[in-house]
Amino acid sequence: MPPSPPRAWQRMLSGRRLDLLDPTPVDIEIEDIAHGLAFVARWNGQTHGDWPYSVAEHSLLVEEIYTRMTPRPAAKWQLAALLHDAPEYVIGDMISPVKAAVGPEYGRLDERLTAAVHIRFGLPASLPAAVKRQIKAADRLSAWLEATRIAGFSEAEASRFFGHPDQELARSLQLHLRPPAETRAAFLARHRELLALSG
Repeated sequence: MPPSPPRAWQRMLSGRRLDLLDPTPVDIEIEDIAHGLAFVARWNGQTHGDWPYSVAEHSLLVEEIYTRMTPRPAAKWQLAALLHDAPEYVIGDMISPVKAAVGPEYGRLDERLTAAVHIRFGLPASLPAAVKRQIKAADRLSAWLEATRIAGFSEAEASRFFGHPDQELARSLQLHLRPPAETRAAFLARHRELLALSG
């Protein structure tokens, strides 16, 4: 008898069984995303503070930055910014050097999960290029802030990796280190607001 193929699905707390290789929108639940992201640490947990800086917290910051950088942003693109790292609720947050070592398969897995998440919440499977660039710019500023404020990078070093930030905007932004339950609740609340506005 041939061996069974390796398991490619994850049982979620909602009861959903998410196929990581062929994800479908019906198996995506925002409560699972919020819970998972609130417990995934950015920077492999190598940050100052009494709480890990989670991907959910990072996602809230990226959405705030995107909103402040974009004149009259559409609510659906704000929602896309909030969900920009949603796949990491099941595949984790890999730092860039690890992603490079793993190779293109990680990117393809991320793309399939992103498409399923987008469709589940009424977004196009693939974002318009201009919106994607704007969200990426917000992501890079968030990374610069995290690197310099909690991850031990000098400003010069962070600028080499993440670009030179808008200093006025950077000074006006705050990072929050708080228990996962609080971050999860904040993420869910913001998702509800943006979903209502974009509907």
